[in-house]
Formats: sequence, C-alpha cells, structure tokens
Amino acid sequence: MSPRAQNTRRFLLLAVVAAIVGLVIGLLIGRFGIRSDNDDYRITGISETFVQDADPTISEEIMDNINSDNIRQYLRELTEYPHLAGTDADYKQAKDLQEFWRSVGLDETFITPYDVLLSYPETKDESKMNRIFVYDSAGQVVWKSALYEPILDPSENKSNVVPPFNAYSAPGDINSTDLVYVNYGRVEDYRWLAQNTDINITGKIVLARYGKIFRGDKARQAEIRGAKGIILYSDPEEYADDSENTDVYPHDWFLPESGTQRGSIYIGIGDPLTPGYPATETAYRLNESDPNTMLPKIPCHPIGYGVAKTLMSYMSGDQVPASWRGGLNITYRFGGPLKQSGWKIRIRISTTNTRRKTYNVFGVIRGSVEPDRYVLLGNHLDAWVFGAIDPSSGTAVMKEVSRVMGNLVRSKKWRPRRTIIFCGWGAEEYMLMGSTEWVEQYVKNLGNRAVAYLNMDMAIEGNYTLRIRATPMMQSVVYDATKKVLNPDNTDTQFKTVYDKWLHAFPNSDKSQPRILGLGTGSDHAAFIQRAGLPSIDFLYTYNWDKYRIASYPLYHSKYETFKAVDEFMDRGFKCHRASGQVWAEVARNLADSLVIPFKIQDYANKLRDGVEELDRNLGSLMRRNGIQTDLLYEATALFAAEVASFQKRVDTVDRKNPFAIRGINDQIMLMERAFIDPEGLPGRPLARHIVFAESSTDSYSSATFPGLVDGMFEI
Repeated sequence: MSPRAQNTRRFLLLAVVAAIVGLVIGLLIGRFGIRSDNDDYRITGISETFVQDADPTISEEIMDNINSDNIRQYLRELTEYPHLAGTDADYKQAKDLQEFWRSVGLDETFITPYDVLLSYPETKDESKMNRIFVYDSAGQVVWKSALYEPILDPSENKSNVVPPFNAYSAPGDINSTDLVYVNYGRVEDYRWLAQNTDINITGKIVLARYGKIFRGDKARQAEIRGAKGIILYSDPEEYADDSENTDVYPHDWFLPESGTQRGSIYIGIGDPLTPGYPATETAYRLNESDPNTMLPKIPCHPIGYGVAKTLMSYMSGDQVPASWRGGLNITYRFGGPLKQSGWKIRIRISTTNTRRKTYNVFGVIRGSVEPDRYVLLGNHLDAWVFGAIDPSSGTAVMKEVSRVMGNLVRSKKWRPRRTIIFCGWGAEEYMLMGSTEWVEQYVKNLGNRAVAYLNMDMAIEGNYTLRIRATPMMQSVVYDATKKVLNPDNTDTQFKTVYDKWLHAFPNSDKSQPRILGLGTGSDHAAFIQRAGLPSIDFLYTYNWDKYRIASYPLYHSKYETFKAVDEFMDRGFKCHRASGQVWAEVARNLADSLVIPFKIQDYANKLRDGVEELDRNLGSLMRRNGIQTDLLYEATALFAAEVASFQKRVDTVDRKNPFAIRGINDQIMLMERAFIDPEGLPGRPLARHIVFAESSTDSYSSATFPGLVDGMFEI
C-alpha cells in the first residue's frame, strides 16, 4: 500500500472514531432530549385510559390460545406447492394471507407491490438449461450433471419446481482445463493458497463448499481473484452429519447426495437497480451493467455432494490440509489441470435477470392510545421450492399469533395501547427485496413512529432450544418473555421454561444469562436496522450445536425441505413452533401494551462497553501501530453508561399519571437507537448506516461491532 493510500486509510479510520465519539457525546448533551429535572408536567383531568398499564392476564390468554394443531395445518397448506418470488403462486400467498387476516378480525389489511429485478434459470429448453459437463480430449461428453433433483418421495412429484440455480449468476458458457478446490472460498482460504502453493486461479473454474460465509461473498471473492466461474456444493460435513452413511431424507432430516442448495449470490440488499430508493413503477433505475448494482460478473452454479464427489474424482494436484477436508469418502485435492490430459470442464449457465412484481402484505391492529406508534412483526412469504422451514414455518406461526390477537380485538376483550402491524414480505430470498423497498419508501415514518421490528424468518431449524439474534435493547424484553413460556420438551424436566433451556444451551461468557447473537443481513431485519435504526430481533428454535456440527439445518433451500421433513423429523407435534410463537407474541404484546416501553438502555451501554473491549483485544495493537487510539472510545462509552444510569432514575420515578411525561420518556427510549445512524453510511458502504452494528464486509450473514473500524483494520 502506498504512503498516500495509508494516509487516506488512517484519515478514514480517524473519521469513524470521531463519528462514534461525536454521536455518543451528542447523546450526552441532549440527555435523550434537553429538559430540566425541575420541569413540572403535572396536569389534571386526564382519563385513566391514557395512563393505564397493561392487563397482565392478557399475556397468559394470548400465549395459552396459540395452538399447535392450527400451526401444523397452516404449514401443510402453505407448502402444498412451490411459491418462488415473482410467480403467480407468490402473489396467491399474499392474497391468501390478506384474506386470512380479514377473517380473524384485524382492523385493516393491504398489499403493496414493488417492481424489482429478479433472476430465473431456463426451464423450457433442455439444450439451454444450467448444467455442468466434463469432456475428454476428443471433445466427447464423459459426464454431465442432472437438471433436477430426483424425486425421493411421491409427495414431491409436483410441478413448478425450479431447478437448482444461483440467482443473479452471470450467464455464460465457459470451459477450462483446470478445476481448483478453494475450501470455503473465504478471503483467508485464498490467502492460504497464495502463501502455501503456486496455484493461480485466474482464468480457471473453482470449486467451493457451502458454509462459514454467505454464498454471495464466495462468488464475489472468486470474481475479484480472476476466476472464470465458480461451483458451490453442499459437503456432507456441513449438511449430513459428517458422514455419507448417515440416514438421509426421506428417512431423516439430513441432506441426501442429490440435495442442492439454491440461493441468491447478490451481495447487496433490496432491488439492485434502485439502491437506496423504493422500486416503484416510476423510479429511476440503473442499468444492470452499472457497477453500483453490485451484480455478479461470473457464472455460478450449485450442486449436491454426489455431483461434487464425481467432479473431485477428475481432479489432480496435491492433497489438501486436514482443515480443508470435508465428509466425502474421497481424497480432497487442490486440483489444477484435470487428471486426464486434455480433458475439460464446462459450465453452461442461462440464468437471466428480469423485472417482476413482488408483493408485501400487511395486517394492522390499531392501537387504542398511541395508534401512531408501531410494533412490527415480520416474516417473508417466498421460498425457493416448498419452503417448509424457510420461511413457511414462520408464516404458519405468524398466522396463529395474528389469529389469537385478532380474535381478542374482535371480541372486545383487548386492544393494544400501540399499533401492531403484521408484515408478510415478498422476495426475501433474492436478498430482502420486499422489506428493503418498503423501508426505503417509508423510512421517515418508521424513524419517527416505529418502536421495534420483530422478525421470524423461520420458526424452527431444530427442536433443541431457542436462538436469538438481536440489537441490545431487545435483551431484557426477550429474557422476560422466555421466562413465561414453558419448555416445549416435556421430557426435559431439568429445565422448566424456555429461558432455562436457552441459558443451559447458549450461556454468555460468565454464564449469568443466555447469549444473544448479533444481526447481519441474513433476513428482513437488515433494512430496519441499517436504514431506519430500529431495535430489532430474530426468533428461531434451533438444533443442538454441540451435537450437530453443521452449517445450518441440512435440507436448507433444497427441494426436500418439505412438510414431511418438519412433521416427521424436526418438530413432531409442533411444540417448538408453538413455543417460538409464544415468545414472539409476548415480546410484541409487551412492547405494544406496556405504559412505559420496556427497553432497558443499560443493556445498550453494556454492549458498547463489551464491544470496545473486544475491539481492543482483537485489533487494539494494530490500531495503535497505525496511530489510532482507543482511549476516546473507552471514555465515551463510560460517559454514556453514566448518563444512562441517570436517565434510568428518571424512568423509575416518572409520574405515571401524567401522559405527557410518559410520552416524553417513551419517545426518548424509542429514538435512542436512531442516534447511531449516520446518513452518509460507512466508508465505502453508504447504505450501511449504523456505525455500531452492521454486517461484516466479508460475510453478509455475520455482524460486526464498530464495523467502520473493523473494515479499516481488515484492509490494513
């Protein structure tokens, strides 16, 4: 790096530190809103309705009425046919959900369309469909991949199943005499290759296994390094319990050798052609060739591990180190020229991008006292095929939660203090299209009025324990909710509540509380955090991470993610679905119904302190070597913590009979997260605007604390 570039990098890093410190000091100056402790807001003649706290019996009634059998029936209906984004089936899901919400007593329902760039493979002409070939030296086809995953259960014999593909792959018909294995395709994998071998991937086709990082980052790293194309495969180590001999679907929940993970490789969020703005019909759009779209430039294709084993059998080269080996019963080699002289590998990709309509659907329960304050619950509707887990397990739970709440409203037994909005998002699988476009269209309204966004992408990916990803202020709220919900595993008498089992399975560093993970851009919460600055959370029941060392639930994004897999293997009796719904509903009720919004800003102060300490441990010495001191960060977070303690005293002593005082406190609590939004965004990432929490710049699924600093240190 040149001295000029180093100086520029240091300047940007110092600017990031200054921005963080400046925002914290700004909060201190404002003390969450300038006022005197002696201000007197006392008034008389106010109706008790405006200052009445929540009815505690409603909490139990909502949770008790959530019914597992209903959730099971909803899931059966939702997974009857494929419902890929931008298709007629996708629109039907939105219309059906709208009609359901009308039938269960919600006050208002509506559908909002957006005109976005989606991506589809050829499905009519077999001579053009996506495929991988191997040719001998005479140019004859030695082997070619199957076009579809085979039918393993009669219930899967249905039309409109899209063949395996990676959305937004560049089309192309490419060939190479070389195939190179690059492990997970991460930055560190390419660095290891460069430092320990003489392999050059420029102009070659690479093979990478799924796992560790987002698939789009794998394609992007291959493109940056000059690869001609990339093949992604699901290794049994990550998706079949580290053994080809594992009992697999349709007899168990593990991925069979033909199972193939579809998925988008676009690394942005929202419509690629309208970055930062809603994709309405009249919106200005970039050309697809514009670099600001961040669309992939090389062909990419997914395969199952049966196909991967065949391709590996044609590969030459030295054996890879142990850490690069997966679960296939074959020698893993680096590759290079194919084993037989003159043989070639060919990838034919006909995937094309096209503008289609996607549809968001909303159901509203209007608040009785603060209708202009919103608690949003969201789940996406589209799936690559049947989507029994992702997303329809979450959709089924959302239907049941809305049914219970809607019936209480219709019977006049309850109406929340604040408005509850149920959100069904379109085209999430293509990288959060529906939710991002909606946030971009209504970002000012959301910034002024929304309390929180509560996401359930999937209700379950296993049946062992709850797993939570969230921003800091959601911590106390979700802890309180999980202490009220019984452990769905009634054979596990050691742990009475969901909280007890969660604490056992995922304790934090001092084992005092369950661990809450950070939020990347893996689901619809992303735009709410990064564009609107809303406290956000994602709920999920997961598997035993100590027992199963796998990348995700094994059938992820494959044709075999069916109702059968959920009903027979993953959640018999739908008890975990019910528990996920009970926690989700109780968090929503608490935020929508409590007189004082039950966020504890001390949780944020603690997270900032922990974040600075972690940053110092991991990167402090490198920062100091480059003239960047962490002292100001420590000082700012300490001042912030002291001011938070002072603010909490005001919350504890507020006159609860004074609606103006309550409103003032609630607005300060609600708007706190927005203080960390920088409208200019992070350096090089203008649409990532939260300076404390954002996705990793090298793995969109993962989160980073103080991402601007982490990005800068990574570059150095």
